[in-house]
Amino acid sequence: MAISASKNWQFRLHEVIYESNTPAGKAFDVGLLIAIFTSIAVVMLDSVQGLHVKYGRLFHALEWVFTGLFTVEYVLRLICIQKPLKYVFSLLGVIDMIALIPSYLGFFFVGAQSLLVFRALRLLRVFRIFKLGHFLTEINFLTTALKGSIRKISIFLLTVLMLTVILGSIMYLVEKRENGFSNIPESIYWAIVTITTVGYGDISPVTPMGKFVAAVVMLIGYSIIAVPTGILTHDLAMLARHKKELPESCPSCSREGHDFDAQFCKYCGASLGR
Repeated sequence: MAISASKNWQFRLHEVIYESNTPAGKAFDVGLLIAIFTSIAVVMLDSVQGLHVKYGRLFHALEWVFTGLFTVEYVLRLICIQKPLKYVFSLLGVIDMIALIPSYLGFFFVGAQSLLVFRALRLLRVFRIFKLGHFLTEINFLTTALKGSIRKISIFLLTVLMLTVILGSIMYLVEKRENGFSNIPESIYWAIVTITTVGYGDISPVTPMGKFVAAVVMLIGYSIIAVPTGILTHDLAMLARHKKELPESCPSCSREGHDFDAQFCKYCGASLGR
């Protein structure tokens, strides 16, 4: 009976922390979201010298309050899953650890010479923004689409690279050295900056032929912007059409992205409790 009660308590805790389709889970997510944004705001406000002088002690106290809350959250996440090491070494687990380490490392940096190091550690607390990944239930969906598009996008980028080399070489031949196009690498740099529509203006063509080539490069730049977007959008649409997933996470490894009719986790093989 004790073992059964322990498992039941662990299961209920898992539903609250890892699931977002229950009232308790939604309340936990909202509270965690507010804590993340508030803690990041505290770090940012504390970096303002005037506010630090006036409210430094308050910011320091709030920082330790949030550190304590995130520490409790991290420990609870480990307790309520059957394979805690999988969470520790997962992306979200590493991010949670990075969000906690800077505060505790502050204990080991005392004295005047270590103040600059301590300030640098405090900046690392902004990495808590990545804890928002807990709320991005479609992150696996987007990752799958990116993996499916990477080959097409790579070929497209290779084509753009070839274009910049050719156009940069043409501009080197057309323009004179005194106009800034002193060598082919400099001319390729100009082509890359122009074709990406950044246009720093540190190098610009002067001759009529050079301006014509520049106009062609600019038009090509605008026309190719939509290509990677179209590739990714197409793959996202195809995934959305053929793939349906469960909103729940695995009680063993905490991974998401299971099919609606799945009975077992496709990552660790544990039962989903359905």
